[in-house]
Amino acid sequence: MDVKKHVTFETKCYFNDWEFLLKQNRLAKMISNCNYNFSSRRLFLNNFEDYSEVKSYANQLIKDNIIDEYYVVSDYAKETMDFFNLDKEGFKGGYYYSIAELVSIYLCKTEFLLHFSSDAIMQNNCKTDWIESAIEVISSKDDVAVANPTWDFKFREAKSESYAEDEDWFYSYGFSDQCYLIKTEDFRKDVFNEINSLSARYPKYGGELFEKRVDSYIRNHQLKRISSKHCSYIHKNFPKNKLLKALKLKFGSY
Repeated sequence: MDVKKHVTFETKCYFNDWEFLLKQNRLAKMISNCNYNFSSRRLFLNNFEDYSEVKSYANQLIKDNIIDEYYVVSDYAKETMDFFNLDKEGFKGGYYYSIAELVSIYLCKTEFLLHFSSDAIMQNNCKTDWIESAIEVISSKDDVAVANPTWDFKFREAKSESYAEDEDWFYSYGFSDQCYLIKTEDFRKDVFNEINSLSARYPKYGGELFEKRVDSYIRNHQLKRISSKHCSYIHKNFPKNKLLKALKLKFGSY
């Protein structure tokens, strides 16, 4: 299929999950399951003590035409923070949960950006072109800021959280960093320094993290999120236990 709009696909990995993405072919599946001809496919490497091994796998992904490029987040962190007028201490423990997403927006050169967290993946049999449909809505409605498939096939839950719907979308407030499609220029602005009391529902260990900041911005400006009525992504945490992780890497599949 032809590129209809310039869209970047991006995800990130860190020391605990990179083997699932790069050694188990998961990243290739994350991209192919979207069934969209992205104009850019990017991987962000964050929070490694030694980048040499993960870089070797990332370079192979480029050779295999799975991704176009990868970035070490820390190389761009300072200029990103300066660009968005942010202070590391202001994240109150949420910096490392946030900086990769901020860097990816800062570096994005395409009109739209599609983000998946490393532990979220599109269902592999969606029959609709939800990305192109979402782009049409975002482009035509000034109050729609974010689009995503529904999470874990919980369409009833998405409906219950919505205040309106049409043939293809549930309209609601809120934001999740598991998956989001955004118009890049709308988020290359001063949108990450706002607070809303309803955003306090995010985990306290994350501090003032990216996800919480975007949620506050959306609510403060009465912006909307649309969730697909036809497609879903699947979110499943990677194991952190060393034995279980080793078993999953050897015998399992993510």
